[in-house]
Amino acid sequence: MTHIKVIIPAYNEAESIPHVIKDIPNYVNEVIVVSNNSTDDTEINAKKAGATVLVENRKGYGFACLRGMDYVSQQTIRPDIIVFLDGDYSDYPEELTKIVKPIIGEDIDFVIGARDKNLRETGSMTGPQIFGNWLATTLMKIMFRSTFTDLGPFRAIKYDKLLALEMEDKTYGWTVEMQLKVLKKKYSYREIPVNYRNRIGVSKVSGTVKGAIFAGVKILTWIFKYSFK
Repeated sequence: MTHIKVIIPAYNEAESIPHVIKDIPNYVNEVIVVSNNSTDDTEINAKKAGATVLVENRKGYGFACLRGMDYVSQQTIRPDIIVFLDGDYSDYPEELTKIVKPIIGEDIDFVIGARDKNLRETGSMTGPQIFGNWLATTLMKIMFRSTFTDLGPFRAIKYDKLLALEMEDKTYGWTVEMQLKVLKKKYSYREIPVNYRNRIGVSKVSGTVKGAIFAGVKILTWIFKYSFK
């Protein structure tokens, strides 16, 4: 039986987090919610929904993901697959089954849930998000002959391959860092089209001008850093 753990970074997602946890398939061995300095009932609601709850007070998406990874590394039983999923309920957690299928059935190393424009709810991605995804994936195609079309946060990776990536970004560059390192290490990868809806609550990144600009700068910095390595 494949051992799967889900890591969910969450900052003030009290309303959405129970829905996310409830919709995760019950064959997942553990759901880990990392409260990233939340000031609402995110931690309480996640515990009530059955998740393991960790706290990471250093604000940053990457900080939260790394905290979850550190927790997993201290456990006796190593998982086969780690799935990363946002806590805002914009993804469809039940689609985890098709995200992990290529890893389990075809030995693919890394799978991204690509937010296909034909499957996205109107307004679920902002203009800056759409442009940022296009720019980043286009640059990766030019510089690394990548076939990525999205930086989607819903993703699955073999646990040993994840450890070998030696992830380090602490904030908004986490997703693109992972994809760039996958390319550099020549891991096998695949994109699976997934549905995407309007999130519950307001985005902490794309919902602000500052957040969108900072995320864009981080993404471009990682791409150009790796293009000259």
